[in-house]
Amino acid sequence: MKSPLSKVCCGLSVGLLLAGCSSDSKPNIAIGPPASTTQGVSQLLFDAYGIGSEKYSTYQEGFGAALDGVQDGNIDISIGILGLPSGSIENLQASSGDARLLSLSDEAIDYIEANSAYKRFTIPAGSYDFQDEDVETITAYAVLVGNTQTIDEELGYELARLMHEHAEENTHAQSAFMTLENALNGSEGLPIHPGAKRYYEEQGLTVDNPVAELGDIEPKSEFVLGTGSQGGTYYPLGGEMATIWNRYLEGQNFTNIETGASIENLVSIRDNSMDLGMTVHAPAQDAAEGRGEFDGGAIGNVAFIGHIYPEVIQIVTRERSKIESLSDLTD
Repeated sequence: MKSPLSKVCCGLSVGLLLAGCSSDSKPNIAIGPPASTTQGVSQLLFDAYGIGSEKYSTYQEGFGAALDGVQDGNIDISIGILGLPSGSIENLQASSGDARLLSLSDEAIDYIEANSAYKRFTIPAGSYDFQDEDVETITAYAVLVGNTQTIDEELGYELARLMHEHAEENTHAQSAFMTLENALNGSEGLPIHPGAKRYYEEQGLTVDNPVAELGDIEPKSEFVLGTGSQGGTYYPLGGEMATIWNRYLEGQNFTNIETGASIENLVSIRDNSMDLGMTVHAPAQDAAEGRGEFDGGAIGNVAFIGHIYPEVIQIVTRERSKIESLSDLTD
C-alpha cells in the first residue's frame, strides 16, 4: 500500500526515503502538490535564481507533510504559501530546534515582481521565536470579493465596515491583518464594489480602482461565502467573518462553505451560485481580465470588497542543512 507521505522524485513515486534519487550534492526540495499555486511560485523562485531542474530533486506534497520531511531530514527545503505566523513552522521549530527561514535577494524579488503579481514582503524579526532578523520574501494577498448581481451597495458597505471595525472579535490569528492600513492590498487591477469604496473613502483612504457596476439586485436574506478546505486557513477564518456579519446584520444570514478555494469561488460567483468568495488576488485579477484560467472570458460580476491577510511565501530549512540561500543551489 502506497504511503500517504510518498514523494515524487526524478519522475518516480517512492516511499518515505529519498535515497534512491538524491545525492549529497543534490538537495531535496518540497515544491507543493501537483498543479498547485505553490509549484508555480517554486518555479518562479528557481527562475529568479537561474536554478535548473538538474540542481535539485522534487517532493510534491502538501506543506504539512513536507515539513514532516524537513523534520525527518528527508527534505532539505520546503516552499509554502502560508499565513504568518505558520503553526506548521512553529511545530517544526518545537520538534527540531533548528528551523531557519531563507531570505530572497533584492535581485530575485525584482525579477519576481516583474514577472508575476507577487509583491515584496518583509517577515519582521521575531515573527517566530527562532527568527532574529528580518526575512525578505514575496507575498500574495487573500482578498474578499463579492457578486455584483447579489451584493447591493449598502450591503457591500456593511461587509467592508464590519470586517474592519470588528476585527478584534475575530479569533483567527490572520484577522490581525484586517486593518485599514492593509485594506486595499491586493486590489490592484480589480473593480471595487461601490459600497466598499464608499466606506474606505469615508475612512480617508484614496481609492483609484474602477468602480464595479451593480446589477438589478433582488432583495434576499441568505448569502453564501465560499472559502477553502477545512484543513486550510480560508474555511475557519471565513467562518469567523460570517459569524461577525450574522451578529450585526439583522435579517441577513451568511453561511461559509468548504470549497476548492480561489478558482472555484470565482467560477461560482460567475455562475451566480455564490455571493462572496475568498481568493488570492492574482487569480482574481485573471478573472477580471479574462486571462490564465479564465482566458475563455472575463468574469464581469466580481468586485473587490477588502483585503483579508497576506499569503506569504515562506522558504524553510534547518540549520543542519547548511543552506543559507537559494543561491547556494547554483554552486
